[in-house]
Amino acid sequence: MQSSLFPAETQILWDDHRGAITYHPGCIPLDLAERWFVALRDSITWADERRRMYDRDVDVPRLVARFALDDPNLPEIIASAADAVSRTTGAMFNSVGLNFYRDGRDSVAPHNDKLHDLVVDAPIAILSLGAVRRMTIRTKTTPRTILHLDLAPGSLFVMSYATQLHFDHGIPKVTTPTGARISLAFRQRQVTT
Repeated sequence: MQSSLFPAETQILWDDHRGAITYHPGCIPLDLAERWFVALRDSITWADERRRMYDRDVDVPRLVARFALDDPNLPEIIASAADAVSRTTGAMFNSVGLNFYRDGRDSVAPHNDKLHDLVVDAPIAILSLGAVRRMTIRTKTTPRTILHLDLAPGSLFVMSYATQLHFDHGIPKVTTPTGARISLAFRQRQVTT
């Protein structure tokens, strides 16, 4: 018997003093993930951005959108996704950043999330919809450890706060034909008054 390409059980990818990284392949059922992907792709007002890198402004190689989860105009799908992610992680979130990877040319360079505006010890949870894309996770110090993880539609990738100090993560460009993907990155941002 052939095993499933995307097993349903949670996978612990890393868990030590540098933090924890887990992967939940079946956070959202595949048919629901496909419906959410199509609805978000077609209804979100996606933005092109430019970012300062290495002393020059460059195009961000993907489309983006952001929402506060208490926004009265929050799309119902995002509210439902936030509920599912909170149930899976046991954590609460107050913001979501969406990334639309239109094809294999869209990417995000290896990076860590900036912690200055995040609630200390709150996790970062990334829900994947659409095509499978590879996430690369690597330690910042030697000896270098590199993990490659194919993020399935409906899957949830969770990083503890501490991992941002010790790991980079990214979605590399690919030259093989690939479909579009949307990620929803849930965070607990500090509320300033």
